[in-house]
Amino acid sequence: MSKMNLSSPAFSDGEKIPRKYGYTEKNMSPPLEINDVPDEAKSLVLIMDDPDAVEPAGKVWDHWILFNIEPNTRELPEGENPPGSVEGKNSYGERGYGGPNPPDKEHTYKFKLYALDKTLKLPPVSTKKEVENAMKGHVVDKTLLEGTYAP
Repeated sequence: MSKMNLSSPAFSDGEKIPRKYGYTEKNMSPPLEINDVPDEAKSLVLIMDDPDAVEPAGKVWDHWILFNIEPNTRELPEGENPPGSVEGKNSYGERGYGGPNPPDKEHTYKFKLYALDKTLKLPPVSTKKEVENAMKGHVVDKTLLEGTYAP
């Protein structure tokens, strides 16, 4: 069971993500707080995705890929990335945060935080799949924060 914890002062787990974090609004990342990172962690990875997105052809929409976060990081301020972290490429084809933008109905967005026993040697344009492949066998803990967003 995970001891590590991810939360946000902007919304509670399972609650609505405030409008301003949406892609067509201010498109800035929500503030996040990290607690109880295991001592053996060498880096953290944050992946935000939307498994409710079914276009095209059942593809999970990737909103934010952030890796090589220092394990002593305890907060990600609104709209900011921790120093030294690397942003991967999201499904919008951009590096960095791409906020919720569901086309049809309310979707649930998953903020997945992983503690790894190594740092990832990947280029900044890496996709979620590339990051997940590099993480295999190196996850020492993980936790999940969910939020909903409707058009």
